[in-house]
Amino acid sequence: MSTPKVLVVWFALLIALGGGAGCQRQKQEPIRVGVIHSLSGTMALTEAPLVNAIRLAVEEINAQGGLLGRQLDLVLADSRSDSAVAAAEAERLISDEGVSVLFACWTSACRQAVKPVVERHRHLLFYPLQYEGMEQSPNILYTGSAPNQQLVPGTAWALREFGKRVYLLGSDYVFPRTANLIIRDLVEARHGQIVGERYVPLGEHQELGRIVAEIAALHPDVVLNTLNGDSNGAFFDALVAADLLRLPVLSFSVPEDGMRAWGGGRLRQHFGVWSYFHSLPEASNQRFVRAYQSRFGADQWVTDPAVASYVGVRLWAQTVKEVGTADPRWTNSSSLLRQSIAGPDGVVAVDAQTRHLWKRLCIGRVLADGQFSLFFSSQNLMRPAPWPVYHSREEWRSLLEQGRR
Repeated sequence: MSTPKVLVVWFALLIALGGGAGCQRQKQEPIRVGVIHSLSGTMALTEAPLVNAIRLAVEEINAQGGLLGRQLDLVLADSRSDSAVAAAEAERLISDEGVSVLFACWTSACRQAVKPVVERHRHLLFYPLQYEGMEQSPNILYTGSAPNQQLVPGTAWALREFGKRVYLLGSDYVFPRTANLIIRDLVEARHGQIVGERYVPLGEHQELGRIVAEIAALHPDVVLNTLNGDSNGAFFDALVAADLLRLPVLSFSVPEDGMRAWGGGRLRQHFGVWSYFHSLPEASNQRFVRAYQSRFGADQWVTDPAVASYVGVRLWAQTVKEVGTADPRWTNSSSLLRQSIAGPDGVVAVDAQTRHLWKRLCIGRVLADGQFSLFFSSQNLMRPAPWPVYHSREEWRSLLEQGRR
């Protein structure tokens, strides 16, 4: 072989070897997983378990060798209970930190602020909360309950169980106001009466004593509570101070750790509606609870949104393995919409038409220590319906627009 040909061969080998080393280095770089939750502010207590559950899922995946031969690297941002901060952090994690997926938000205000960011970047967000519905983004997978899986059956149960004179109390933002549009329709359809309806800003405590005095004067059959965050503590305190311990209250957004912290178990007829409770007896849940408490402390309780967060990570990981890349342009595909998983709350499956999950309904009574004792559970999984079917989507959009004026 002549000298020029030898040089050409050696040059080609060097390029191949250099390129191979570069590909190997790229293969070993971690896959960055973005998490945006409130580590401070009014929502911090209830959002902390969601971060724990995501961390647990990531650590389990890494212990099993990671994904595609790469470890997962958790990139955590504090939204400070502020939706504008959450949107800014979503932009930073996508643009500057190069995350491949986002697990984020509790409140609907947070989700609605982050939604245009992930849509603009054609990225992927997993949202873990039960919520008011009326939404379906091509860049969000909703792992919490849709209205027909929580709000609608929970309200119908309360009307049957306690009576039709209803008082509505919520935080002043998207979820409670939209949820109460749905609830009002249900009450009126059953010839019931909304005897009062009040909203307070997130974190508000001062007005709740006056509101409880109004509740005492009106004597409703049941209070449907959509307060979020630590306003619930002030509400429960005010009910106790007014000696309304036996007033039926159905809380839609208070998980078990919140019930414990804010004394929800002091109320004698306090109930909650979720798809999961810490105390569920299934072996899969008991294994998960043991793993969670082993990692984060024996006194820690698992909440429904935490399980929805954990399941979201697992669904995403299955999709990454199936498509062979963590690039959100590929993971946010028909493969994601075919996924199902046996989680702590049983089998859940993605509904391809709505980008929500098939889930079950659980109603629980709050015990003195804050845990839920299972009162009712649906036998079968419920198909999600983010737009309640008794109005068309156009009618819902018109009603929502009227409510914003």
